[in-house]
Amino acid sequence: MGTDGVVRYVALGDSHTEGVGDGDDATGLRGWADRLAARLAAGGARVEYANLAVRGRQAAQVRAEQLAPALEMRPDLATVFAGVNDVIRSGYDADAVIGHMEVMFAELTAAGARVATLTFPNMAKVAPLTRPLVPRVLDFNERLRAAAARHGVVVADVARHEVSTDRRLWAPDRLHCTPLGHERIADALASALALPGADESWSAPLPPLPRTGVLRTVAEEVRWLGAFLGPWAVRRLYGRSSGDGRTAKRPALLPWEDGRSLDSA
Repeated sequence: MGTDGVVRYVALGDSHTEGVGDGDDATGLRGWADRLAARLAAGGARVEYANLAVRGRQAAQVRAEQLAPALEMRPDLATVFAGVNDVIRSGYDADAVIGHMEVMFAELTAAGARVATLTFPNMAKVAPLTRPLVPRVLDFNERLRAAAARHGVVVADVARHEVSTDRRLWAPDRLHCTPLGHERIADALASALALPGADESWSAPLPPLPRTGVLRTVAEEVRWLGAFLGPWAVRRLYGRSSGDGRTAKRPALLPWEDGRSLDSA
Protein backbone atom coordinates (compact mmCIF):
# COMPACT_ATOMS: atom_id res chain seq x y z
CA MET A 1 0.00 0.00 0.00
CA GLY A 2 1.27 3.45 -0.87
CA THR A 3 2.01 6.11 1.71
CA ASP A 4 -1.31 7.78 0.80
CA GLY A 5 -3.26 4.66 1.75
CA VAL A 6 -4.04 3.72 -1.86
CA VAL A 7 -3.08 0.42 -3.50
CA ARG A 8 -2.01 1.05 -7.09
CA TYR A 9 -2.43 -2.09 -9.17
CA VAL A 10 -1.22 -2.28 -12.79
CA ALA A 11 -1.77 -5.34 -15.01
CA LEU A 12 0.54 -6.01 -17.97
CA GLY A 13 -0.01 -8.70 -20.58
CA ASP A 14 -1.98 -10.01 -23.52
CA SER A 15 -5.56 -11.21 -24.11
CA HIS A 16 -5.66 -13.27 -20.92
CA THR A 17 -5.00 -10.22 -18.77
CA GLU A 18 -7.27 -8.11 -20.96
CA GLY A 19 -10.05 -10.54 -20.04
CA VAL A 20 -10.96 -12.19 -23.34
CA GLY A 21 -13.47 -14.97 -22.68
CA ASP A 22 -15.07 -13.17 -19.72
CA GLY A 23 -17.66 -10.90 -21.31
CA ASP A 24 -17.35 -9.56 -24.84
CA ASP A 25 -16.33 -6.47 -26.78
CA ALA A 26 -19.92 -5.22 -26.93
CA THR A 27 -20.70 -5.37 -23.20
CA GLY A 28 -17.14 -5.13 -21.91
CA LEU A 29 -14.53 -7.56 -20.67
CA ARG A 30 -13.88 -8.43 -17.05
CA GLY A 31 -11.17 -11.05 -16.69
CA TRP A 32 -9.02 -12.17 -13.80
CA ALA A 33 -7.19 -8.84 -13.45
CA ASP A 34 -10.47 -6.95 -12.96
CA ARG A 35 -11.55 -9.63 -10.54
CA LEU A 36 -8.27 -9.34 -8.62
CA ALA A 37 -8.76 -5.57 -8.35
CA ALA A 38 -12.21 -6.25 -6.92
CA ARG A 39 -10.73 -8.65 -4.36
CA LEU A 40 -8.18 -6.04 -3.31
CA ALA A 41 -10.99 -3.54 -2.80
CA ALA A 42 -13.13 -6.09 -0.95
CA GLY A 43 -10.34 -6.41 1.60
CA GLY A 44 -10.85 -2.78 2.54
CA ALA A 45 -8.11 -1.19 0.43
CA ARG A 46 -8.60 1.95 -1.65
CA VAL A 47 -7.64 0.61 -5.06
CA GLU A 48 -6.50 2.42 -8.17
CA TYR A 49 -6.26 0.04 -11.11
CA ALA A 50 -4.91 0.18 -14.66
CA ASN A 51 -4.99 -2.63 -17.20
CA LEU A 52 -2.47 -2.11 -20.00
CA ALA A 53 -2.93 -5.53 -21.63
CA VAL A 54 -3.75 -5.86 -25.34
CA ARG A 55 -4.69 -9.10 -27.04
CA GLY A 56 -2.22 -10.70 -29.42
CA ARG A 57 0.82 -9.12 -27.82
CA GLN A 58 4.03 -11.13 -27.54
CA ALA A 59 6.41 -10.77 -24.59
CA ALA A 60 8.69 -8.33 -26.44
CA GLN A 61 5.70 -6.12 -27.26
CA VAL A 62 4.42 -6.20 -23.70
CA ARG A 63 7.84 -5.06 -22.51
CA ALA A 64 8.20 -2.39 -25.21
CA GLU A 65 4.68 -0.96 -24.96
CA GLN A 66 3.57 -1.50 -21.38
CA LEU A 67 6.57 -1.52 -19.03
CA ALA A 68 7.42 2.19 -19.20
CA PRO A 69 3.81 3.36 -18.67
CA ALA A 70 3.48 0.89 -15.78
CA LEU A 71 6.62 2.21 -14.10
CA GLU A 72 5.36 5.78 -14.45
CA MET A 73 2.30 4.80 -12.41
CA ARG A 74 4.49 3.71 -9.46
CA PRO A 75 2.45 0.57 -8.77
CA ASP A 76 2.33 -1.14 -5.41
CA LEU A 77 1.24 -4.33 -7.18
CA ALA A 78 1.86 -5.42 -10.77
CA THR A 79 0.87 -8.61 -12.53
CA VAL A 80 2.86 -9.70 -15.58
CA PHE A 81 1.51 -12.52 -17.73
CA ALA A 82 2.89 -12.94 -21.25
CA GLY A 83 4.51 -15.54 -23.47
CA VAL A 84 1.51 -17.58 -24.63
CA ASN A 85 1.53 -15.84 -28.00
CA ASP A 86 5.25 -16.62 -28.32
CA VAL A 87 5.05 -20.29 -27.33
CA ILE A 88 2.48 -21.09 -30.01
CA ARG A 89 4.52 -19.55 -32.85
CA SER A 90 7.03 -21.36 -35.03
CA GLY A 91 9.83 -18.87 -34.34
CA TYR A 92 9.66 -19.26 -30.57
CA ASP A 93 12.92 -18.33 -28.79
CA ALA A 94 12.74 -19.38 -25.14
CA ASP A 95 15.82 -17.41 -24.08
CA ALA A 96 14.52 -14.20 -25.63
CA VAL A 97 11.00 -14.55 -24.23
CA ILE A 98 12.13 -15.29 -20.69
CA GLY A 99 14.64 -12.46 -21.04
CA HIS A 100 11.80 -10.02 -21.70
CA MET A 101 9.87 -11.39 -18.74
CA GLU A 102 12.90 -11.10 -16.49
CA VAL A 103 13.52 -7.47 -17.46
CA MET A 104 9.92 -6.65 -16.53
CA PHE A 105 10.27 -8.50 -13.23
CA ALA A 106 13.55 -6.74 -12.45
CA GLU A 107 12.44 -3.21 -13.28
CA LEU A 108 9.07 -3.43 -11.56
CA THR A 109 10.47 -4.94 -8.36
CA ALA A 110 13.36 -2.45 -8.36
CA ALA A 111 10.75 0.32 -8.49
CA GLY A 112 9.16 -1.04 -5.32
CA ALA A 113 6.24 -2.99 -6.78
CA ARG A 114 5.16 -6.37 -5.56
CA VAL A 115 5.00 -8.46 -8.72
CA ALA A 116 3.00 -11.61 -9.45
CA THR A 117 2.81 -13.93 -12.44
CA LEU A 118 1.27 -17.25 -13.55
CA THR A 119 2.39 -20.53 -15.06
CA PHE A 120 0.77 -22.00 -18.19
CA PRO A 121 -1.39 -25.14 -17.92
CA ASN A 122 -0.73 -28.22 -20.04
CA MET A 123 -3.01 -27.22 -22.90
CA ALA A 124 -2.76 -30.63 -24.58
CA LYS A 125 -5.34 -31.78 -22.02
CA VAL A 126 -7.70 -29.10 -23.30
CA ALA A 127 -6.74 -29.14 -26.99
CA PRO A 128 -5.12 -32.50 -27.85
CA LEU A 129 -3.80 -31.21 -31.17
CA THR A 130 -1.46 -28.88 -29.26
CA ARG A 131 0.45 -31.82 -27.78
CA PRO A 132 3.66 -30.97 -29.75
CA LEU A 133 3.83 -27.73 -27.75
CA VAL A 134 3.89 -29.45 -24.34
CA PRO A 135 7.73 -29.57 -24.04
CA ARG A 136 7.85 -25.84 -24.76
CA VAL A 137 5.21 -25.10 -22.12
CA LEU A 138 6.92 -27.23 -19.47
CA ASP A 139 10.28 -25.62 -20.21
CA PHE A 140 8.76 -22.14 -20.20
CA ASN A 141 7.20 -22.76 -16.78
CA GLU A 142 10.51 -23.93 -15.30
CA ARG A 143 12.32 -20.90 -16.70
CA LEU A 144 9.56 -18.58 -15.47
CA ARG A 145 9.70 -20.02 -11.94
CA ALA A 146 13.47 -19.55 -11.86
CA ALA A 147 13.27 -15.96 -13.15
CA ALA A 148 10.55 -15.14 -10.62
CA ALA A 149 12.65 -16.59 -7.78
CA ARG A 150 15.61 -14.42 -8.76
CA HIS A 151 13.52 -11.27 -8.34
CA GLY A 152 11.18 -12.19 -5.50
CA VAL A 153 8.17 -12.39 -7.83
CA VAL A 154 5.10 -14.23 -6.55
CA VAL A 155 4.05 -17.17 -8.74
CA ALA A 156 0.49 -18.48 -8.83
CA ASP A 157 1.50 -21.93 -10.04
CA VAL A 158 -1.80 -22.94 -11.60
CA ALA A 159 -0.07 -25.46 -13.89
CA ARG A 160 0.59 -27.77 -10.92
CA HIS A 161 -3.14 -28.27 -10.32
CA GLU A 162 -5.32 -30.62 -12.35
CA VAL A 163 -8.30 -28.26 -12.32
CA SER A 164 -6.37 -25.84 -14.56
CA THR A 165 -7.06 -28.13 -17.54
CA ASP A 166 -10.74 -28.76 -16.83
CA ARG A 167 -12.47 -27.77 -20.07
CA ARG A 168 -15.17 -25.92 -18.13
CA LEU A 169 -12.53 -23.31 -17.36
CA TRP A 170 -11.74 -22.83 -21.06
CA ALA A 171 -13.67 -21.03 -23.79
CA PRO A 172 -14.55 -22.79 -27.07
CA ASP A 173 -11.33 -21.47 -28.66
CA ARG A 174 -9.38 -23.43 -25.96
CA LEU A 175 -6.95 -20.55 -25.60
CA HIS A 176 -8.90 -18.17 -23.38
CA CYS A 177 -10.70 -18.78 -20.11
CA THR A 178 -14.42 -18.80 -19.39
CA PRO A 179 -15.71 -16.55 -16.60
CA LEU A 180 -15.21 -19.48 -14.22
CA GLY A 181 -11.62 -19.85 -15.42
CA HIS A 182 -10.91 -16.16 -14.90
CA GLU A 183 -12.46 -16.40 -11.44
CA ARG A 184 -10.22 -19.34 -10.52
CA ILE A 185 -7.12 -17.48 -11.72
CA ALA A 186 -8.04 -14.39 -9.70
CA ASP A 187 -8.50 -16.60 -6.66
CA ALA A 188 -5.17 -18.32 -7.31
CA LEU A 189 -3.39 -14.96 -7.44
CA ALA A 190 -5.22 -13.76 -4.32
CA SER A 191 -4.04 -16.89 -2.52
CA ALA A 192 -0.45 -16.56 -3.77
CA LEU A 193 -0.45 -12.92 -2.62
CA ALA A 194 -1.96 -13.94 0.74
CA LEU A 195 -4.83 -11.47 0.44
CA PRO A 196 -7.28 -11.43 3.36
CA GLY A 197 -9.82 -14.24 3.07
CA ALA A 198 -7.96 -16.01 0.26
CA ASP A 199 -7.29 -19.74 0.46
CA GLU A 200 -6.52 -22.75 -1.73
CA SER A 201 -10.14 -23.56 -2.56
CA TRP A 202 -9.55 -22.28 -6.11
CA SER A 203 -7.62 -25.48 -6.84
CA ALA A 204 -10.47 -27.81 -5.86
CA PRO A 205 -11.59 -30.06 -8.73
CA LEU A 206 -15.01 -29.62 -10.32
CA PRO A 207 -17.55 -32.46 -10.29
CA PRO A 208 -16.63 -35.10 -12.89
CA LEU A 209 -18.13 -34.88 -16.35
CA PRO A 210 -19.59 -37.84 -18.26
CA ARG A 211 -17.05 -39.57 -20.47
CA THR A 212 -17.03 -38.41 -24.09
CA GLY A 213 -17.19 -40.99 -26.86
CA VAL A 214 -14.51 -41.24 -29.52
CA LEU A 215 -16.73 -40.03 -32.37
CA ARG A 216 -17.85 -36.99 -30.42
CA THR A 217 -14.26 -36.20 -29.49
CA VAL A 218 -13.16 -36.37 -33.13
CA ALA A 219 -16.08 -34.18 -34.19
CA GLU A 220 -15.16 -31.58 -31.56
CA GLU A 221 -11.56 -31.51 -32.79
CA VAL A 222 -12.69 -31.01 -36.39
CA ARG A 223 -14.98 -28.15 -35.36
CA TRP A 224 -12.16 -26.52 -33.37
CA LEU A 225 -9.82 -26.76 -36.36
CA GLY A 226 -12.29 -25.02 -38.62
CA ALA A 227 -13.63 -22.41 -36.21
CA PHE A 228 -10.48 -21.37 -34.36
CA LEU A 229 -7.18 -22.89 -35.43
CA GLY A 230 -7.79 -22.24 -39.13
CA PRO A 231 -8.57 -18.51 -38.76
CA TRP A 232 -5.61 -18.11 -36.37
CA ALA A 233 -3.29 -19.71 -38.96
CA VAL A 234 -4.62 -17.40 -41.69
CA ARG A 235 -3.89 -14.33 -39.56
CA ARG A 236 -0.33 -15.59 -39.02
CA LEU A 237 0.07 -16.18 -42.76
CA TYR A 238 -0.85 -12.58 -43.54
CA GLY A 239 1.05 -11.12 -40.59
CA ARG A 240 -2.08 -9.95 -38.82
CA SER A 241 -2.87 -10.03 -35.11
CA SER A 242 -6.12 -10.03 -33.15
CA GLY A 243 -4.78 -6.94 -31.41
CA ASP A 244 -4.19 -4.86 -34.53
CA GLY A 245 -5.59 -1.37 -33.97
CA ARG A 246 -6.44 -2.02 -30.33
CA THR A 247 -5.36 -0.11 -27.26
CA ALA A 248 -5.50 -0.91 -23.56
CA LYS A 249 -9.00 -1.01 -22.07
CA ARG A 250 -7.94 0.85 -18.89
CA PRO A 251 -4.73 2.75 -19.74
CA ALA A 252 -4.69 5.01 -16.67
CA LEU A 253 -4.99 4.42 -12.95
CA LEU A 254 -8.59 4.91 -11.92
CA PRO A 255 -10.29 4.25 -8.58
CA TRP A 256 -11.83 0.81 -8.74
CA GLU A 257 -15.18 2.24 -7.71
CA ASP A 258 -15.18 4.04 -11.06
CA GLY A 259 -14.78 0.75 -12.86
CA ARG A 260 -17.41 -1.82 -13.74
CA SER A 261 -17.90 -4.02 -10.69
CA LEU A 262 -18.43 -7.75 -10.97
CA ASP A 263 -21.99 -7.45 -9.70
CA SER A 264 -23.01 -4.80 -12.20
CA ALA A 265 -21.33 -6.34 -15.24
